[in-house]
Amino acid sequence: MPKMKSNSGAAKRFRIAASGRVKRAQSHRRHILTKKSTKRKRQLRSPAAVHAADSALVKRMLPYS
Repeated sequence: MPKMKSNSGAAKRFRIAASGRVKRAQSHRRHILTKKSTKRKRQLRSPAAVHAADSALVKRMLPYS
């Protein structure tokens, strides 16, 4: 059997943590950063978890991670 392909868009956006939960980057940190406070930008650095309802879909798109 050939290897399964992972969804390349999902591979760029999501990482599977060692605990099995799916991590994602937070939005609103790409541009127009001058009007956002330093605290807000700092808190957007940390990864967020994908909602439990969507995590099974993401794991299906990333078969080997």
